[in-house]
Amino acid sequence: MFSPKIVAAKEKALEKCQEYFISPDKAAEHNTLKILNAMRQVKVSDAHFNTSTGYAYDDIGRGKLEELYAQIFKGEKALVRTQFVSGTHTLSTVLFGILRPGDELLSIMGAPYDTMRTVIGQEHDSCGSLKEFKINYQEAPLNAQGKPDFTEIKKRINKNTKMVLIQRSRGYSMRPTLTVDEIGEICTFVKKIKPDCICFIDNCYGEFIEEKEPLEVGADIMGGSLIKNPGGGIAPTGGYIVGRADLVDMASYRMTSPGMGAELGASLENNRLLFQGLFLAPHVVAQAVKSAVFAAAFFTELGYLALPKISDKRGDIIQAIELKTPENLIAFCRGIQKYSPVDSFAAPEPWDMPGYEDQIIMAAGTFVQGASIELSADGPMRAPYSVYMQGALTFEHGVIAAMGAAQELENIVK
Repeated sequence: MFSPKIVAAKEKALEKCQEYFISPDKAAEHNTLKILNAMRQVKVSDAHFNTSTGYAYDDIGRGKLEELYAQIFKGEKALVRTQFVSGTHTLSTVLFGILRPGDELLSIMGAPYDTMRTVIGQEHDSCGSLKEFKINYQEAPLNAQGKPDFTEIKKRINKNTKMVLIQRSRGYSMRPTLTVDEIGEICTFVKKIKPDCICFIDNCYGEFIEEKEPLEVGADIMGGSLIKNPGGGIAPTGGYIVGRADLVDMASYRMTSPGMGAELGASLENNRLLFQGLFLAPHVVAQAVKSAVFAAAFFTELGYLALPKISDKRGDIIQAIELKTPENLIAFCRGIQKYSPVDSFAAPEPWDMPGYEDQIIMAAGTFVQGASIELSADGPMRAPYSVYMQGALTFEHGVIAAMGAAQELENIVK
């Protein structure tokens, strides 16, 4: 099934990984206790697991879930809804809910993720973008180490800077991921320059990696997707927003309509999956992180550049691997797909994915379509042809799928 070279690389990688598995396991235990204590404190009951219909006024399950998210993430208020179709939709709701014509948004991590660039609309015109609503935009370039450049951030903050966007994860770049402590340093720096500036965190891929979350170190509001970390691999769809109550309320008026806000919104899926997924999330995230650590060691052993390195502190579940050619990128994704539990017979092809400037290839043989907490791999068809591997409901699957990707790479060389 796998060549002797790949099997040998697996064994060497596993030996190197053992000491780096301690941190994700420790975070999983801490965060499981945190979630368990919160569920006990707010008194979650099976009465909260039912669906609702229509306007869904006084949906007790929805209300309890949002109370739970606010408690776990240390926010004043939360929105947790299956009506959010993606992480980008959730983050866009925050931007359009809070920003007004004449306000300025500053991205302090350089260019944000591809789909967020479409929301902003600065590089290319996109219908309904922030640019169309006369909301200005700036971005501060990263320093030579791929970290926030505080000198450049200070230069760009002005009287119209209403919000700074802090993207925790690397996106489709090879820069380091932000840790929670680094996010805290950024928020403190921004508030010293402009105390009323809103620090908004794109928390996608970062939940439960560490024992703290961004709201605990000075962030005002954050958002993410339920089919990433906090859904635990079983949430069928949705997103969350949590933070200062006034800011969450403003986002809720964009989610539904002014005057209605969070009071409406039927639980269209069984709420049990959202509660149970949240409870499972720390363990599943640890499985994903350990899979990423293994992938870093394994593909480094095979001669590829892998970031983060095995010894780097991690702030998200993503493992980037530089593959150098489009053929390698396609082969890698096909190997992941071949060793997926769903649609293993499919062969991924690059395509014009909505919201992206370059063609994207994506391997996602997942139980929930596109779920990034399940094992998947994707990347843009542009140099240096890096693939971004993330997720894994089980570590064992992470190991096997990484070997499958390596075998496909080896096959195209023969």
